[in-house]
Amino acid sequence: MVLFSAMIPATQHNRETLNSKVGLVTGSAKRLGRAVALRLAEEGADVVIHYRQSRAEAAEAVAEVEKLGRRAIALNADLGNISEIKWLFDETAKQFGRLDILVNSAANFLPASIVSTTEEIWDASLETNLKAPFFCAQAATPLLRRTLGTIINFADTGGLLGWPGYIAHSVSKAGVVMLTKVLAKALAPEVRVNAIAPGTITMPEDPPEWEADFTKFAPLGHSGTPNDITDAVLFLARSKFITGQTLVVDGGRTL
Repeated sequence: MVLFSAMIPATQHNRETLNSKVGLVTGSAKRLGRAVALRLAEEGADVVIHYRQSRAEAAEAVAEVEKLGRRAIALNADLGNISEIKWLFDETAKQFGRLDILVNSAANFLPASIVSTTEEIWDASLETNLKAPFFCAQAATPLLRRTLGTIINFADTGGLLGWPGYIAHSVSKAGVVMLTKVLAKALAPEVRVNAIAPGTITMPEDPPEWEADFTKFAPLGHSGTPNDITDAVLFLARSKFITGQTLVVDGGRTL
């Protein structure tokens, strides 16, 4: 063991710093997106806080990042509008001059069964959860190729298991899994693309019955925390030999 360890260059023992890097997290004014943005800042990155309607929360997130000694801006964009997506990344380039990490976390979660799924629910699910991540990736590609950056998409276990009470949502998130694979092939070797599929992640504002229901099926016997997801984001952001993969963070629920 000593001989093996001695053969590894010392730099490989150190975590890659995110200092001087720039991350853009979609939907990062609230909930998991906000937790991801703050974690990137804690690790040394400057951050673009994207929001659509949550202006006050976005401003609060910017203030939190600045307290950590990093730079942040809040940018408003409707991800259902391709021209606004292009503006979002043009403005990022204008303000920071680079982009290293794109986290596609913005999503909706619309309940709808085989009977109750409407055209509006179907279109809204696929537009926000699948179409927007693709066009964000497309707009980010020139910036990410320059920095040998990375894209991290948010799928979820619904896209792997299929939830009959959330049909359009499950289809959209299954699409994210495949989108991750094709983007990884299309953008290699300059840009790595991976996804995270969270299980139930308990947020402070969530009702306790959500966790109780989840723990019936999770072998580990408890739901996840935002730190479980932000740890996964950092792992994928730093992993130079992983691309096209979906990392399942669900306490074993998909077993």
